[in-house]
Amino acid sequence: MPSIHPDALRGYAEALLTAGGFASDDARQTADLLVWANLRGVDSHGVLRIPRYVEMVEQGSMVSRGTPPREVGGRGAVRVLVGGRCPGAVGMNAAVEVAADLAASHGIGWCAARAISHAGAIGYFTSKLAARGLVGIAMTASKPLMSYHGAIGEALSTNPLSVAIPAGASRQPILLDMSTAAVALGKIMAAKDAGRDIPEGWAVDAEGRTTTDPDKVAALLPMAGPKGSGLSMMIEMLTSVLAGNAVIGPVLAGTKKGGFNGMVLAVDPAAFGETDAFAAEVARLADAIHALPAASGTDAVLLPGERGAATAAVRARDGIPLAAGTSARLAALAGKLGVAIPEALDTTD
Repeated sequence: MPSIHPDALRGYAEALLTAGGFASDDARQTADLLVWANLRGVDSHGVLRIPRYVEMVEQGSMVSRGTPPREVGGRGAVRVLVGGRCPGAVGMNAAVEVAADLAASHGIGWCAARAISHAGAIGYFTSKLAARGLVGIAMTASKPLMSYHGAIGEALSTNPLSVAIPAGASRQPILLDMSTAAVALGKIMAAKDAGRDIPEGWAVDAEGRTTTDPDKVAALLPMAGPKGSGLSMMIEMLTSVLAGNAVIGPVLAGTKKGGFNGMVLAVDPAAFGETDAFAAEVARLADAIHALPAASGTDAVLLPGERGAATAAVRARDGIPLAAGTSARLAALAGKLGVAIPEALDTTD
């Protein structure tokens, strides 16, 4: 696989998005989000999404105006923003800023981002809050992509959840970023790009039978069966229904095609007591987990986010590898839009 320096990939992504109809600042925010995912090894949420994002702009399901979402409601430590189908990075970045400001005043801030679009790897947003010393929680919700436990067909989305805990100035935050499906849809896309099968237990075909062929996937399976279904449904309640923009119910009733919503919660540990004491206890728990004996076949006991942070360090130094399929699809889009292909990815003689 060809490798490319993160800065070069970020510039390429921004150029493709801008040529594809994104306002310049929206393209910058989106490119940074996508490359952050690639850096951490989450290629399913990285630049492979660009052709689809450009297609969404062309279809009008994503609207890039270069303006932040506007506030439409809220009280106390709660605010509601409406994005007008803005790029997910733009909507969620705005929610991060609002939630952080509310936490500074109230100790906690809850910001709903209504009517945005696909927001990618949401650990990007919670890590921003953790970098400010705040506990960050984020969720996003979208159209049906995953089956409901015990039922056939798409019924719920893969609604992700991220929690980031600041661990002090000398430590990486403890960063959980998980899908409520057995696997994120982007990993099916990545398997297609790489020309490989998917493991059993990831998805089912149109008849509800498990499949290892990414081209036959009709619905993803929920993580841990009824637990994944239940968590996804509750994220839809908290992120969409509570914010006044329900998605799943109207889609299943046949009155709506889909949509995206996001939610960011910021918490100031100082509201609960001494921040130094909080950081010390986080460190003590982290050290205790690291000290646990590793099970057979496990190289090291890792905390949430540590594998991604280690991958980011390597890829920042050595470059980000791109699957041949991803590189080819980006090159095809670049040719269509008149964007120069970076030398590292140019396979022409």
